[in-house]
Amino acid sequence: MNSSDNAPGSGGPDDDRWNVVLDDDFVNAATVKESRPGQTGPGAGPDAGPKRVWPRNLALALCAAALAFLVLKVIQPSDEESTASAPASASASAPTAGSSVSATPSASASASASAPAAAAAADRPAVPLEQVFPAEVKDAAGGVYTKLGAAVLASCVEPDSVGPRLIALIKRGKGCVSHQVALYKDAQNNQFNVSVFTMKDPKDTLHLVTELSMAFDDYQVGAQAPPPSAGLPVLAADSGMIQTFAGVDRVMIVTLGQWADGRVADYQKLTDRTSPLSDAVSKNVSAYEIKR
Repeated sequence: MNSSDNAPGSGGPDDDRWNVVLDDDFVNAATVKESRPGQTGPGAGPDAGPKRVWPRNLALALCAAALAFLVLKVIQPSDEESTASAPASASASAPTAGSSVSATPSASASASASAPAAAAAADRPAVPLEQVFPAEVKDAAGGVYTKLGAAVLASCVEPDSVGPRLIALIKRGKGCVSHQVALYKDAQNNQFNVSVFTMKDPKDTLHLVTELSMAFDDYQVGAQAPPPSAGLPVLAADSGMIQTFAGVDRVMIVTLGQWADGRVADYQKLTDRTSPLSDAVSKNVSAYEIKR
């Protein structure tokens, strides 16, 4: 489902986002945006902690809901890839959205081994950071997305980078292996944040993608501050933003997009701009998960 040009992209008086520290440059650049009640922007004070971003008013929220603001894509390896790469494990893997489960002789025969296989899958490491986030991504028109920074966070539930609702959802599941983040820009200096959550159970990934995509106006993943060397501004808390979700086996991919000038408009175009980047990361994740 695609977002609407009328989607919410600005916060109310008490709204806030989280800036995630990526590397040494990001340590110097990242600041948690905070505000006093009734005040936003550079003059806001330090009284409030990180909060979710909500639409300006209920009418805007309802309009965005009706027009399906968020993108929900759950990606599953093709039958050909699964058969070629891991024919034995494919029958024992958990279903993802858009898939169906049928009782086959091979699935029945491997049922007794499914528990050890699931445990082994839960212990697998996440896709390496340098492999999941390419240095550059090109779109069909020849445009280039350039990676500004990337990091593996210490925890999947750090309150400075993940919202309380997502933290609760993760804690109710079977566990999270890793949370990886990256920041990209395109030639027009639009900013794109990508977060990759590797869960222990693919069923948890499906649940997370489903739950978060339904909360169209609730940003549960933090925006990252650009490093000083990038020459990009830290966008204001009321800047327009879209978010998309993808699920690949154990992995949930969340992509945030913001215009270079922070404008609250053209959300469908902005969503379209995130697609090549999200697709590239999803492809890398899929290749890694299938080969394991």
